[in-house]
Amino acid sequence: MVSEKMKSVLVHYNQGLTLYKARKFQEAKEEFKKGLAIHPEDGPSKLYIERCDDYIADPPPEDWDGVYNMKTK
Repeated sequence: MVSEKMKSVLVHYNQGLTLYKARKFQEAKEEFKKGLAIHPEDGPSKLYIERCDDYIADPPPEDWDGVYNMKTK
């Protein structure tokens, strides 16, 4: 069973993911941060915050398909 706390995290995570896919990286980052405020150990939200930061600094090409290309190994 999923706790109410985790349900709240998932709401923010899913909203963040929708915004991320729509190339709204700043807004997506804010949603992921809201999820982390509820559950600071949420790894997926942390990962997407990093990706949002990367794309805010260096936006993906116009034909971006949502796939994140790692810059280092």
